[in-house]
Amino acid sequence: MIDNTIVPEQYFTQLAITADFLTSNEICQLTQEFNEWLKEAFADSDISDLLSARAAFVDATLKKLWCQHHLDEYQISLVAVGGYGRGELHPKSDVDILLLTQESIDTDLEAKISSFITQLWDIKLDIGHSVRSIKECLKQAVNDVTVATNLMEMRQIAGNEGLTQQLLPLLHEDVFWTSEKFFIAKCKEQEQRHQQYHGAAYTLEPNLKANPGGLRDIQTIVWVAKRHFLADSLEELVQHNYLYPNEFFELLEAQDYLWRMRFALHFVAGRSENRLLFDYQTDVAKMMGFGDEGKAPVERMMKRFFRIIARVAELNTMLLQHFEQAIIKKPEETTITEINQDFELVDTLINTRNDRIFMRPVKMIEMFLIIAQEPNIKGIHSHTLRLMRNARRRLISGLIDYAECRRMFMAIIRHPRGLGLAFNLMHRHGIISSYLPLWRSIVGQMQFDLFHAYSVDEHSYRVIKNLYQFSLKEHNHKFPLCSKIVQKIRKPEVLYLAGIFHDIAKGRGGDHSELGAIDALEFCQSHQMNKHDANMVAWLVDNHLLMSITAQRRDISDENVIRTFGEIVRDEAHLNYLYCLTVADMRATNESLWNGWKANLLEDLYFNTLRAFRHGLEKPVEIRSKIRENQQQAFELLTQAGIEEQVIKSLWAEFKVDYFLRYSPEQIARHNQHIINHNREKPLVLISPEPYRGGTEVFIFTKEKVNTFASTVSLLGTKKLSIHDAKIITTKTGYTVNTFIVLDSRGKTLKESYRIDEICQALTQRLSQDNVCDIPLRVPTKHIKEFKVPMQVNFIKLHAKNRTMIEIIALDRPGLLASIGQVFQQEKVNIHSAKITTFGEKADDVFTISTLENKALNEQEKQALATRLTQEID
Repeated sequence: MIDNTIVPEQYFTQLAITADFLTSNEICQLTQEFNEWLKEAFADSDISDLLSARAAFVDATLKKLWCQHHLDEYQISLVAVGGYGRGELHPKSDVDILLLTQESIDTDLEAKISSFITQLWDIKLDIGHSVRSIKECLKQAVNDVTVATNLMEMRQIAGNEGLTQQLLPLLHEDVFWTSEKFFIAKCKEQEQRHQQYHGAAYTLEPNLKANPGGLRDIQTIVWVAKRHFLADSLEELVQHNYLYPNEFFELLEAQDYLWRMRFALHFVAGRSENRLLFDYQTDVAKMMGFGDEGKAPVERMMKRFFRIIARVAELNTMLLQHFEQAIIKKPEETTITEINQDFELVDTLINTRNDRIFMRPVKMIEMFLIIAQEPNIKGIHSHTLRLMRNARRRLISGLIDYAECRRMFMAIIRHPRGLGLAFNLMHRHGIISSYLPLWRSIVGQMQFDLFHAYSVDEHSYRVIKNLYQFSLKEHNHKFPLCSKIVQKIRKPEVLYLAGIFHDIAKGRGGDHSELGAIDALEFCQSHQMNKHDANMVAWLVDNHLLMSITAQRRDISDENVIRTFGEIVRDEAHLNYLYCLTVADMRATNESLWNGWKANLLEDLYFNTLRAFRHGLEKPVEIRSKIRENQQQAFELLTQAGIEEQVIKSLWAEFKVDYFLRYSPEQIARHNQHIINHNREKPLVLISPEPYRGGTEVFIFTKEKVNTFASTVSLLGTKKLSIHDAKIITTKTGYTVNTFIVLDSRGKTLKESYRIDEICQALTQRLSQDNVCDIPLRVPTKHIKEFKVPMQVNFIKLHAKNRTMIEIIALDRPGLLASIGQVFQQEKVNIHSAKITTFGEKADDVFTISTLENKALNEQEKQALATRLTQEID
């Protein structure tokens, strides 16, 4: 029965089944008042009471309309199913009902049912309904586990109870669904649902219902046990010894928290919404009582959420496995193999041979070392999981305090399989947190941006997982260079420890790289690592962002950039470690943002620096020699294509030396061939069908006009292309040579010829216009508006005397690059190159610029430019 005792009587008086007729408008008004009461009662009421209250209110509404449509005069039953059947109805949840009928219904009844359902829509009730006979219900349920699950939770609301009483006993028969068959189906259903989230519970915009560790995982535990024990509640499962009392209360606590979040989310979103998007998090946190002062309330709410779902996921794993082993599986089907005096193998699961084993904390770490050593082990037995959970909570201090634990932990890190299943299980079951208190502080730590997809601990775990994959030959095809490096280095544990510590200081304030390096050095020293290895781990943590920043924000074809980077890296060993850590880190940040362009940038930076090391980094860069080499190779390619020497020299006379330094011989030859054969009265636009560094090259040669750069980037933006790199060179004869590296909205290169032709034509048409200043700007999406990125304009020290480097950090939005280009044009600034980088909602763009006289900007000009950019863009 549903309890509605906390609800003011006024909301049920009008809905009482009397002769009074209520219109749809009157019911809508009453519903609105009831919802307002629900919202007000949220702060002080038990959440289960509120869910029951809404179910009771909907019950009363349906009963009233059932009588108004005279359906009480027919042999038909109104039954609640699904969540509504359980009496758990959130503010905007669907109301699932079954109209249970005789074998056939006449035309008159069919018309009344139709009228009843129509009025339910009129009163804005989100109804999910079906009209079925008992026979049809059973037929549907036998073939569909979801239908079967819904029927298991059926509850009579109105109508002929005899029909419901006929159906209920049939649902308990094995012909319907045997306990074993139902268990297998629900486990498969859960596995498929988890795979949709890539096995990650710690996404920053989680689905409260479907996320691993979410409400659906709690319901799966109940459904499986309910089918077997015919229990109606979690509490009854304790009586059957399926749940221990402490586990029952833990599940209740988790369910209560998730229910409150979902309840608040429905009110904030104004609809049936289960995804806790960034747009809603602040208001949900406020409604739940966490406060409203900045990001801190969201951080507190989400940290607790992540810890709750970790506990639910662990209980789900343990209880479903326990159900299979203790209830479904026959004893004669089990194989037990002794490992040592403390542990045994039950089929493929490690199990303790002594219930008091974890009274010695070191045995917890020893178990995971055994998992690393024994390839036949696939998981932990549910009995052992129970013991470990209890022992983990009894720990007075971190496992790291025990010398034997430290020795075994390092043995796991150094074992060839240690970072595989063993580390995976240590992460999943909270042993990393129990071992390393610093890790505990990043569990569930939010990252407030669109760039990071996971909480800090989940991201760090994924970095380590990526590094481990580099060591496995079966993954060589994915990242051949990383695999080649990791499989050759003598001490991969240095890399793994850098992965563990690279973000461990996030959320503490200050520079997390510097703080993490101090933590890493202390850890290595306490774990008896030699000074060289300890310093290498600390250096990697301190510099883990260096390579990604250099590759994405600097011109890595510039020898001075390579020299500066190489001087920090120092030698090939540091470069190898840093490259692998950077690739693993960038991939683990947000898989959807990793692409061929970023992979090629890192690889080019790696090989350019490696070449500099091998040539002797201390040698000065010989720019003239590089220019002569590029010209000679390009000249040979052009003459081979049948172009006369005089024609080549005549064209080259138009170009400044920068052109021959900043492009490869192949690019120079390709550009020149097209320029020579082109009518200069109109722009030349070339889009290469072959990828360049993982991107698509867009080349433009046209008479220089006002705002050419801004106009070009604006049009590319309207074509849903993201710009990642740009080179801008002007010739001595008043032409501009612009090259842009672009990717499509999926982060892929352009391949379809029709799309390439369309963009070429659009660019040609835009650049042919006399006035290309009018740049249509678009409003940022609501998703972006939720974020605040303080506008920053920084000038970066540059070796070149006639160039200035400027970094612009701002909230990313459509038309941002075009706006920047317009400001540069208005302030009479030439753009020579651009590195365009987007980190989620933050744009971090670096430009190399000069005055129109080809000089570096002075301090006064820098200040004027910074002020103008801030005024126009912020």
